[in-house]
Amino acid sequence: MSGLSRHLETFGALLLAVIWISPLVFAFWAAFHTTSDAVNFNVAAPWTMDNFRTAWAGAPWLKYFLNTFLLVTVILIGQFFVTTLAGFAFAQVRFPGRDVVFILVLMQLFILPEVLIVENYVMISRLGLFDTILGVGMPYMASAFGIFLMRQAFKGVPIELHDAARVEGCGWFGILWRVYVPLARPTYLAYALVSVSTHWNNFLWPLIVTNSPDTRPLTVGLSIFGAPENGVNISVISAATLMSVAPLLVAFLVFQRQFVQAFLRTGIK
Repeated sequence: MSGLSRHLETFGALLLAVIWISPLVFAFWAAFHTTSDAVNFNVAAPWTMDNFRTAWAGAPWLKYFLNTFLLVTVILIGQFFVTTLAGFAFAQVRFPGRDVVFILVLMQLFILPEVLIVENYVMISRLGLFDTILGVGMPYMASAFGIFLMRQAFKGVPIELHDAARVEGCGWFGILWRVYVPLARPTYLAYALVSVSTHWNNFLWPLIVTNSPDTRPLTVGLSIFGAPENGVNISVISAATLMSVAPLLVAFLVFQRQFVQAFLRTGIK
């Protein structure tokens, strides 16, 4: 019975994997074939790069890539700054109501970002950051998940290292920079993966607060490029989609070993 259960679990896992990867396989297939050949699954059809040339000429993709890179970089820098200070405070600094404040921070995890869209929109408008890269990224810089992750990483640092740094004359910021941050590098890498992949694919909030190609990220540009009023061409849209996800895919393939080790060390499954 145990053998049967194991085979059923394996079959179920393979079935889920096939279901999950099927859209990606079709997008890859369609990107290199004409629409009729892609839809009819004509195996003998020739492969072509025309869809990529058409897609690249149809929108300012270079600007979209630059905007997306700037966006994820700005968000990641802000998150590293906020989560490092907050995580260190919750892990090592004793102050009244610390646990209560930490619980309130964690409650942010139970609030969907969509619930705060109106409030964030009003705040960004009042700050004069509408239709700017900073305006798109600002609501995500205080991450409850990142604060929790940094707190757990900093709590795992041996107290002897902390005390040794104090004896050497380091202040709070010196201890943080010289002791805690270097030891938490795997955690920073793991969190960077989560942050970059999440905000690279973010769509709704950038769609609301961007109005021009000068600030649109890839997701918004791709949605406008594939809008019905622009004409629907499955093969060209698939090519544009592959171009959008290519940087993340290449980064994962190049740094796959470091990525996996970082997730294992931080306990993220």
